[in-house]
Amino acid sequence: MNKKYVINIGRQLGSGGRLIGESLAQQLGISFYDRELIRIASQESGLEKEFFERADEKSRFSLFGDFLGWFSNPAHEGYLNNYLRNESLFQIQSDVIRRLAGENSCIFVGRCADYILRDHPDCVNVFVTADLADRIRRVSEEQQITEEKAREVIDQTDKQRAGYYNYYSNKIWGLATSYHLCVNSSVLGIEGTASFIRSFAEKKLHL
Repeated sequence: MNKKYVINIGRQLGSGGRLIGESLAQQLGISFYDRELIRIASQESGLEKEFFERADEKSRFSLFGDFLGWFSNPAHEGYLNNYLRNESLFQIQSDVIRRLAGENSCIFVGRCADYILRDHPDCVNVFVTADLADRIRRVSEEQQITEEKAREVIDQTDKQRAGYYNYYSNKIWGLATSYHLCVNSSVLGIEGTASFIRSFAEKKLHL
């Protein structure tokens, strides 16, 4: 099929959104991008990965305070003058997302891809949530931390993702009207949810 389409997945921490995206990409035989975007943006811009990691949606700092303060540090002034005078890191990453979406059908996880690709003619935007108990269990197991600590990490990360998304997109992270489909992965599991999203996408995109 020559038709190029994109599926963008927003997700709560611990919902299995990344695993669902990977499974969906395998089912459809298309490319999958999550943190790989940081490497690509770094490679194409010539900037160190640290720049993009500091501006990433999961970074542990204030997007509007510490980020600007970090760049105001004289030690980093050369990078700012050489690379970022007329273009933000978000714009660099956005350009990468648009280029990749224009080349092949693919799945993006997070990073406001749904907003960046809002003019893409064949796009499906999905938000994945899950029951809190399942989210806590998954994060606890994946990060090898206590369930109490997992709950703290979930709260913090979701706030960071919401702040990032709401600021750049002028929409509301996790709100149903911001997406074509919202789904609770606790109901169908990882593989079942991926198959459900695939069926939805195939109908919406007339695949």
